[in-house]
Parts: sequence; structure tokens; C-alpha cells
Amino acid sequence: MTREERWRKIDAFGRAPQTLSAALRQFPKKMWLYKPQADAWSIHEIILHLADSEANGYIRCRRLIAEPGKEVLAYDHEAWAGALGYSHQSTKQALDLFLRMRMMTYQLLVAVPEPVWSNTVEHPEMGTISLEQWLEIHESQVPQRLEQMKRNYDVWFETHPPRRPATKRPKGSAPTSTRLISLNATL
Repeated sequence: MTREERWRKIDAFGRAPQTLSAALRQFPKKMWLYKPQADAWSIHEIILHLADSEANGYIRCRRLIAEPGKEVLAYDHEAWAGALGYSHQSTKQALDLFLRMRMMTYQLLVAVPEPVWSNTVEHPEMGTISLEQWLEIHESQVPQRLEQMKRNYDVWFETHPPRRPATKRPKGSAPTSTRLISLNATL
């Protein structure tokens, strides 16, 4: 990855909390607990996962910078979601935690000297990864989870269409759509 590509990824990494917040405002809160299938995550659970994943990423990033060559802790996100009761935790607190850790890591990455980007650690699932590879993985996480949320919304919208207005449309006027979700502008 070139230095310019890396700076674009660092910038996107740092903007992720605002991107996430803007996207979440588009999803009706009444559907945040909706699961399109029994084994799928709700938006609520995805938010909690993002906070836990950020906590793991926060530690892994620091290990890459301060203790290269070491192993990073494995974590099973499916087990965490079930055992930690994601559906009973606060999304507000999870979003606050995500924001704080993301901003601290962003500020750290902006100041990392060039040689440190090639530092590596042993990842339990991926083998040897560099700080640069870690950045690629974590920079893409929010956009991937937003797409997952959008799929949930699309299924929910199809099964919970909005009520028709009680008033009639004037003759000749075009119907209006209440389906406004468009994540392309936020990604």
C-alpha cells in the first residue's frame, strides 16, 4: 500500500464514528431489535459487536506498535454475542465506547513513524499480519456492518410496510415513497 493509500484508509478509519452515527439515524429505532432470521444479528447486536470488536482492535493495534512479533488474543465474536447478552446492553454506551476507542486509535495511527507500519504480530486466525494489514481490516469493518444493517432494514421494510396516509393524493400527483435509506452517501 502506498503512503497516500494508507492516509486515505486512516482518514476513513477516523471518520467511521460519524459515518456510523449518520447511518444509524436512518434506521427506525423500533426495528433495531429485528432479526431477519433466528441466527442473524439485529442492528442492536451489531452495535454491541462493533464496540467489542473495537476493544479487541484497540489492544491489537497497540500490540503491533509496542510489542511486534508477539501473539494477539483470539476472540470468538459469536460466543461473545451470546454469552454477553448483547440484546440487554445499552447501544448508547456501546456507541460512546466505540467512538472513544476509535478516536484514540486514530490519533495514534496519525503519528506512527513509517517503519512501524511493517511491524507484525501473530493473529490466531490469519497468521502473521502487519500494522498496515490491521488497518485495512479495521477500516472496512464499519462499512461492512452498515451493509449488514441495511440488509436487515430491507427485510424489515418488506415485512413491515409503512401505513398508507389517510388522505387521498391529488389526481395526477406521483406517489411518494417512505423508503429513504441510502448508505451510499455515507460510505
